Order: sequence, then structure tokens, then C-alpha cells
Amino acid sequence: MVAIPLIDPVPVRWSTPPAERGGRPLLVLLHGYGSDENDLFALTPQLPEEYVVAAVRAPLSPPFPTPGYCWYPIEGLEDRRPDDVTTAASRVVQWVDAASDAASIGLLGFSQGGAVALQALRLRPELFAFAVNLSGYVTPGELPGDERLAERRPPVFWGRGTRDDVIPTELVDHTVQWLPDHVDLSGRVYTGLTHSVSQQELDDIAVFLRKRLDDPTPV
Repeated sequence: MVAIPLIDPVPVRWSTPPAERGGRPLLVLLHGYGSDENDLFALTPQLPEEYVVAAVRAPLSPPFPTPGYCWYPIEGLEDRRPDDVTTAASRVVQWVDAASDAASIGLLGFSQGGAVALQALRLRPELFAFAVNLSGYVTPGELPGDERLAERRPPVFWGRGTRDDVIPTELVDHTVQWLPDHVDLSGRVYTGLTHSVSQQELDDIAVFLRKRLDDPTPV
């Protein structure tokens, strides 16, 4: 298991200044491998304005020459160690605990960030109201919070493309089986979409997020 540092609060991109965040729902954005906090933050204008958005930078740097940052190491597409994903998710939980007094907290992650978002939801089912997983997966293995998660069944949106060849098939198959047993799943497969996000998917995400504004606060 690799040593994964704490999240640096300095580069976090916020959609609103501190004085305007209190009592509003928070949406935490978790970028993919080799990217940074600016990537998903660019989507903010297409998301419901009621949310305070915080785009977090992952704490690791991938091997040269890959640019940007990553949540956990990937040495070949098949090598994703569950313990590393769990540690990365625990860093997200620690940052949220320290940084937010939001009315509710949701997670939105792409690819590697999507895997971390779901793992964080499993670690602390009571902390997060929902999760959005774009082109990501559920990490195999059991976590202590899985039973509580299955009882609470928070809303989760999982979107992926038919031409996405980045996530291994066995991880996609595992996710297909695992999610319906643990969450209230909204899933969609987009014809022709590669390992990316389309406008159609963004429209669906916005609808999902607006519905969450009407959900009762989890207890």
C-alpha cells in the first residue's frame, strides 16, 4: 500500500467565497487520473447553482511523463489495489470533515475520482447524501460501512459509455452487480461515448442533482 498524503486545501477551487457557503449543499468534485482540480470545475456553470462546488486536487503525482495528479497509483490498467483506493477515499473524508459545515454533502467523481467517491460513500454512509460516478467503478472487497450503506441506500448516478475501454470489464461487471444491492441506483449507458463526459450525460447529471435538492436531509 502506497503512502497517500493528506489533501492540500490551498489549491481547492470553490465556486463561492466563504461567506456564501454556510447552510448550502456542498458538491465535492474528484477529478480523474492525470488531471487536476480545474478539469471538473469547468463543468460548474452547467450544474445547479444552489450547490456550493469544491473541486479538490488529488494528493499524488503520476509517474513522468503523465501530467496532473492522481488519487492512487495505477501500474497498468489491471493494477488498482483496493487498499490504495480506500486510503485515498479516507483522505477525502478527512478533508470534508475539516472543511465543511454544509447542509448536505454530495460527491461527483470521474474515472479514478468516481471510484474514490463511491469508496468514500462506503466508508462514511452517514456523511454523504449522494454520489455521482462518471466512467468509474466500485472497488472489489468488503468494507465495514457496506451494511449501513445497504440500509440507507443513498442515491447514486452511474454513467458510462459503450466505447469506454479504460476500465477493465471485470470491474464494470462487479459494479453492475454491486450497486443495485447497496444504493438507489440511477444508471445510464451512453451509446458511442468513450472514456469521457458528453453533453447528454451532463444534462442527466444536472437533473439528478436538482432532484437531490428536494430530498429530505439524511439522518
